[in-house]
Amino acid sequence: MLSLGPRVPEFENRFASYVGRKHAVAVNSGTSALHLCIRAMGIGPEDEVITSSFSFVASTNCILYEGGVPVFLDIDPESFNLSAEQVQHFLSERCARNSEGHCVNKDTGRRVKAILPVHVFGMPCDMDLMRRLAQKYRLFLIEDACEALGAEYRGRLAGTFGDAASFAFYPNKQMTTGEGGMIVTDDDSIAEVCRSMRNQGRNEKSEWLDHARLGFNYRLSDIHAALGIAQLERLEELLSQRQFVAESYDKQLHGIPGLVTPKQMPGSQRSWFVYVVQLRSNAGSEVRDEVLRLLRASGIGCQAYFPAIHRQPYMKGMYSCPFGRLTKTELASDQCLAIPFFSTMTTAQVSAVCRALKQAIKAVSLHDVAVQVAGSRS
Repeated sequence: MLSLGPRVPEFENRFASYVGRKHAVAVNSGTSALHLCIRAMGIGPEDEVITSSFSFVASTNCILYEGGVPVFLDIDPESFNLSAEQVQHFLSERCARNSEGHCVNKDTGRRVKAILPVHVFGMPCDMDLMRRLAQKYRLFLIEDACEALGAEYRGRLAGTFGDAASFAFYPNKQMTTGEGGMIVTDDDSIAEVCRSMRNQGRNEKSEWLDHARLGFNYRLSDIHAALGIAQLERLEELLSQRQFVAESYDKQLHGIPGLVTPKQMPGSQRSWFVYVVQLRSNAGSEVRDEVLRLLRASGIGCQAYFPAIHRQPYMKGMYSCPFGRLTKTELASDQCLAIPFFSTMTTAQVSAVCRALKQAIKAVSLHDVAVQVAGSRS
């Protein structure tokens, strides 16, 4: 069987066992996984979902698919994750309970229904505070763990804190099935609804063509599931290889003025998804963009990472944020740069990237000095 054959439940069972959750539901992408999580929790038109703008657009798109409204709050500048303190301030100062006990945004009158933290670049969010806030304000907690397979927060794996969590197996992830994703949850109802919706809303307990709800073609094929099983068996090896590459970068890039390498947050263990550096300056995105240009000119593939979602062209006419409101998000978006990173990188390849990066930073720094000197003489 090519679709929903025996390898799919085997992959699901093994993945659930690895993460430590009761259910795992395999789908065809991380985006599909997150979309089904949101839909299964009844998030719909005009429901607000607290999330981060410093992420891949899919984390916001999944809210928009259901007519929901993303509420972008600022990030922690060290971890680049949604700031739990900002979430706490928003809920305590800008929200109130209505007569039914629901959390309502006082500015918009809309119901706030969920918190959707993204574990950015494989670093877990502050999930202790996120969980307390979700419980206090009766909100769903949905983890976007698509970048964080194997990451730990206070000894627990990412994906074990929310009502549900999504994972992704795209080729650049810690493990890959080519394309694929997974939902994990301890909630029987959420798991049942997600299994149905991934298969065109089919009633899993009834006749073959009995469809209980609106659904989607989000099935994972047996071939992809077989790849997932093989990859999962090698996961610790793959994570270790990525850790080695990251440590090689750390050693060679340490101490470069103006360059900030990824931080390890207290109580957390990062799962290396990408290696993103920050080029700090007072020139907006100009320094980062020039370093990016020089690296590409020398044959080094790199990307500005992440462009803030609220700045994306398609978002500006929807739920854009006032300029300057997300200052830390915008600063990170202007200064962060993803450099080559994959599990089989050799030390020589890492060294080549580091040499090119150092040369680019030096060239940009010398240019800045020359401009400043010229300006002082005019």
